[in-house]
Order: sequence, then C-alpha cells, then structure tokens
Amino acid sequence: MRKRLQNIWHSFPLQLLLLHLRSNLLFVAMWLMLALTLSGVVGSRLGMQYLFLDPEYLGRVNVWSYLFVGLAFGGFFMSWNLTTYLLNAQHFPFLASLSRPFTKFCVNNSVLPLLFLGFYIGMIIHFQKNYEGTPAGAILLNCLGLLGGIVLLVGLLSLYFLFTNRDISYYTRRRELPPHLLGVIAPGRRGMEIEDIKKDDKRRRVRTYLSENLKPRLVRSVAHYDARLLMNIFRQNHLNALILQLITLVTLLALGFLIDFPYFRIPASASIFILTGVIVALTGSITYWFDEWRAFILIGLLVIINYVTGFDLFNHRNRAYGLNYQTQPAEYSNERLQDIFSSEQVGADIAHTRQILDRWRARTGEDKPKMVILCVSGGGLRSAVWALQVAQTADSMLNGNLLKHTTLVTGASGGMLGMAYLRELYLRRQLGADMHMHDKRHIDLISRDMLNALAFTIVSNDLFLPLSTVERAGHIYFKDRGYIFEEQFNENTSYLLDKCLSDYAAPEVQAMIPMLFITPSIVNDGRRMIISPQGVSYMMSVPMGRRRPLSVEVDAVDFGKVFEAQGSRDLQFLTALRMNATYPYILPNVHLPSTPQIEVMDAGIRDNYGMLSATRFIQVFRKWIEQNTSGVVLMQVSSSELIEEIAPSNRTGIISSLVNPVGILGKVFTLQEFEHDNSLGFIYDLLGPERFEVIRFVYHPTQRKKLTASVSFHITSREKVDVMRAIGLPENQEELERLEEVLGEE
Repeated sequence: MRKRLQNIWHSFPLQLLLLHLRSNLLFVAMWLMLALTLSGVVGSRLGMQYLFLDPEYLGRVNVWSYLFVGLAFGGFFMSWNLTTYLLNAQHFPFLASLSRPFTKFCVNNSVLPLLFLGFYIGMIIHFQKNYEGTPAGAILLNCLGLLGGIVLLVGLLSLYFLFTNRDISYYTRRRELPPHLLGVIAPGRRGMEIEDIKKDDKRRRVRTYLSENLKPRLVRSVAHYDARLLMNIFRQNHLNALILQLITLVTLLALGFLIDFPYFRIPASASIFILTGVIVALTGSITYWFDEWRAFILIGLLVIINYVTGFDLFNHRNRAYGLNYQTQPAEYSNERLQDIFSSEQVGADIAHTRQILDRWRARTGEDKPKMVILCVSGGGLRSAVWALQVAQTADSMLNGNLLKHTTLVTGASGGMLGMAYLRELYLRRQLGADMHMHDKRHIDLISRDMLNALAFTIVSNDLFLPLSTVERAGHIYFKDRGYIFEEQFNENTSYLLDKCLSDYAAPEVQAMIPMLFITPSIVNDGRRMIISPQGVSYMMSVPMGRRRPLSVEVDAVDFGKVFEAQGSRDLQFLTALRMNATYPYILPNVHLPSTPQIEVMDAGIRDNYGMLSATRFIQVFRKWIEQNTSGVVLMQVSSSELIEEIAPSNRTGIISSLVNPVGILGKVFTLQEFEHDNSLGFIYDLLGPERFEVIRFVYHPTQRKKLTASVSFHITSREKVDVMRAIGLPENQEELERLEEVLGEE
C-alpha cells in the first residue's frame, strides 16, 4: 500500500498539479474563477452563470450553441496546455525522450480541466432539468454538442503538432541535432543549463506518467542522451507553440471585421473562454520571454499602453453617432451652463412645453384629465421585459387610456429600451399602421439576446485597435461594441427605432406620443444629461435657481442646447438609448465633442428610477397641472426590490470590518430610493393628497425556487417567463386595480 501511495504521489499528473499550485497560481485562479461563475457565487446578479448553462446562438439554445462553447473551451484547454508546457516542460526532461512529448504532457496535465469539465456538465444537467424543464434527450444532445466541440478543436490542434513536432527518435535516426531556432528569436531568454540536465538537478521526482491510452508507464533516465539534443527538442516544441498562439491572435483580429454578420456572433460564454485563453497565452508568453523580469515588464507595458492610447491615433474612443466631431467643439463649463439656465431660453422652453401639454389635454377629450408620468427602472433586459409587460397589460386593461394620459416617460437603462419601443408602436398605430401594441410577441423581440454580439466584439475587435468604420448622418465612426449593441437592438426590434432624435420632435409637439427624457450621467462632473428633441433647459436646475441665480447648482444639462452646433438633432435615437444604458465595461462610455471633452454613461449612476426627472418636471409645471388637470399619477415600474433585507454585522471579521466603512458606496440604488421617497413626499405636500398618486409595480421572482431574473443584456426563457408572470402577483394586481380606479374617475 505504501509503495502504491508513493507511486501515486510521484506520478506525473499529481506532480504537475502540485507544480501549478506552487508556481502557476494565476492560471489556477482562472479555473477557480470560471467554476465560481458557473456555480453562481460570482456574477449571479448579472446572470453570468446563465451564459454558460444556457448559451444562445442565433436566438436558440440547442446543440449548435453548445458546440460553439465546446470549441471555445477546447481552445482554452489547449492554451492552458501550451502555456504550461512552455513554462514547465523543462522541469521534466524525461518528456524529451518520449514520442509525441507534447501530447503526453497534455494527457497528464488534464487534472484541472477534467475536474472543471465534470463540474460544468453536472451544472448544465442540473440547470436544464430543474430550472428550464428541458427533456432528457435534449440535455443529452446539448452535452454531446459541448463534448463534440472540445474533441473537434483538440483533434485539429493535435494534428498540427503531429506534423510539426519532431520527437527524439526522428533525430537519433538521422544523427543530427534539431535546429536551435528559438535562440535566434529569443537570445535573452535564460534557459536551463546543459550541465544541470546532465546532473538531473532540476527534475521533479516522477516515477510514472500516463500514455495516450491512459496506461501508466515508468519514467526512464535520460542521463545517456546528449543534453543539447534534449534541450533543442523542447525549444522546437516551444517555437511551434508560440507560432500557434500568434496564429490565434491574428485569427481573432481578422474575425473583428466580421462582427456585422450574425452567424459570427457566437455565444457569450464562448467569447469568455476565448478571452481567458488569450489572457493565459499572453501572460505565459511574457513570463517565458522575460522570466523573473516579468512583473517589471508587465507594469512597464501597462504604463506605455496607457500613455500611447492617450493619443487619438491609438485610441478610437466611442462617439455619439450623428454628432459632428469635425466642427468646433462645444464649450462645456460652469459659466456656459449657468448662462443657458439664466437666459430667456428657459422661459421659451417652458412656454413651448405648455403648448404640448395643452394639446395633450385636448387629445384626452377631458376638461381636467389625470396626468400620468411613467418612470421605469434600469436593469438590462429584465427591466425591458418588465416595463413592457406592465405597460402593455395596464394599457390593454384601460382600453388604451394609459398611454393616452401619459405626458412623460423617463428612467434608466433597460426599462427605457422597453418603453421607447412601446412608444414607437403607439406612434405607428396612430399614423395608421396595423400595429398590435399589446401583442406579447413584442416582448419576445425586445428580450432577444444582445450579449453574444457584445462579448464577441470585445474579444475580436475592442481588445485590439478597431479599424472598421461605419457612416452615420454623413459622418464616419469606428465600429466597436457600442456600434454592435445598436445594430443588434435594431435587428431585434425590426429596425423600428432606426431614427434620429429630431424624428420624434413633431409627434411630441402634436402630443401624439408622450415626451421621453433620456438622462445619461456625465462622468466628469456627475451631472445628468437631458436628451430630448424639445428644449428642456428648465430641467437644468430647480425653479428657484432662476429666481435667485447662483443660489443653487446647475445639476443637469440640456443636450440639445449645448450641442446644437454639433448637430444634436441628428443624434441617432439608438445612440441616445445606448448612452442611457452604458453599463460599466460592458458598453464603452460615449465621448462628446466638447471642450473639455466629456463622457457619459448609464443613467442609473444618478437616477436609476427616473424620479429626479419626474419630480422636477412636476415642480416646473405645478401651476399648469393645478389649473388644467385633476392631479398627477406617478407610475413607477421597478425591476428590483424597493425594500431590501437588512444584512447583519454581528459576525463580521476583522478583515471584513476594514471594508465595511466603504461598503455603503455599493448601496447607491438604496440611497437613491431614500432620496426619491423624500422627493415624493415633497411633491405630495406640494400638490395635496387628492391630486397626487404613486402607483408602483415591482418585480419579484414568482417561482418556488426563487431564482431572481438577472440584470444583463441576456435573459433566459425561464427568466422571461418569470418576469412576465410577476404581473399576476397579488401586490401588482392590487396596483392595477388602483390604476384602473384612479384613471376611471374621469
């Protein structure tokens, strides 16, 4: 027994695993991070696990989607083997004496990948069976697709090494040394000394290894071989590995030109595996070339990259499609903003909006109608589906009276994607098109995946310098993940929103559709950017700011006024929606043509629920509302809990307690809710209890297993069904009844 245990301890697979745990912790951490993602420990709120467990390709989850994931995983597996072979093979000189040394290394280096793969397949079966209700035959086919992709990719690369790598028998027959090609390419690389190999000082104690047919074989001494022969065989294999890594990077760069073709938008999880493989390969290459200098070189490269990409030539920053970046940039300063808010323009914009409200009241056919202001929260496709489901259900129940009574729609991220789409349907129906606004087919369209295109573009295009261009409104822009987001959403919604901002000016002026305020956050100073085809300078500060200039800060910016000379009316409407939904890192911040240059991102950073815009609008038009309406109904559609459970601190450790003081920064949405409730109380006192109603529709998970739909640009079929069913929850049904009662008073 003792001898058997010693043989196991000194087996090649176990010794490789121990070496990784000692020397390659970064690579081991990548496997661990992927496993934690699969289990939902990491990224569950963003639905990261669903990208792996329920991959989608061309709108379907089937054997083909799993095949692509398998191909990508096979690439990651081979990148792991190539990199660890480059770094560690020389510690096991007996490999050079074997036929097909790299193949045998891969077999013995598969402990971690096989453990991960087993866990992955187990999670797929568990998820598909228990949460998606997938039939056993379909689950089996999906798993076979995953395994088939792995086998296909590994098989193709194995053929490459079969024809390019020469083993020791080839050179002993010819009585020649393999060419020392690597010495020319990397003369500074410090390799293992020949005398060390002869003395066998560097070799780990390995007694057995596994052959290709998984049978254990005894390790033989290599002392009788010419040490130069052994070393050059390793170098030859290393060179082939480096060539393959270079080919992979060139292939990725070439694929970046194909992002417009849907067939190349592989599952997001496949892109994640590819990205992880690239990181492993690059990290391993730097370590191989520079050895103990790797940390210094890596930091130096990061500093150089950061400096070089500060120039426009090497950093194609994302731009707002439709704006003119060739003309004189807009002035953006505190003085300029204060001048706009203090000018006569504010009075003109208020008068113009009152005319819109007058037309709205006339269209309702009521002397004093209820004014509905619709606020929708951010939260990816979950919010888009929830906002659309609530609005469709309520409008259908009220026979079209919801949108008829709505004057303003505002909010963040996904919720605004859904409401912008519904507003377009409403407009087209009024213009005579045969539009079935309340058809649930529209929810199917709005919920189509967008993350595959984003992830693939990041890996194949944005990691490099984007070179492809696109023309919008007569201007040229570089393609990146911002561009592909708009293209994918355009395709998903049948190109109904393929318009510029000014196309909605006339319908809003005629009160055919509600006004819609898009409010991305300005990164530079924290202000909100108010995007509308109408003049909205009155939204830049509280009304008191006009009566007492400089007494309060200007906290918002009228986009149309500030960027009028840069073509603000030509801004692509989809770009405005994207600016409003720019989740950090997933989408690029949008840089605007101003001096100094400013950039904008997700509206949720400042106002995830649209409440700031709603309450200020009520403040500005309070007198008109009191004279011309019977009150305001603020309808809030939220895709997340408004009241969260209180986390205990009684079992907080010393390390955790050091983090707790800054932990409140992660409660940004909770803090917003507190401030919004305070504002609602102010409006309640301002208008009076008989003239102000707040009706809230909140998404809660409906299924017994309580898996809350994730916040992502990907939503599974189960998540979509769960979100749609939430309208049937008792609390939401009560709110529907309240809404019907309030709007039915007229």
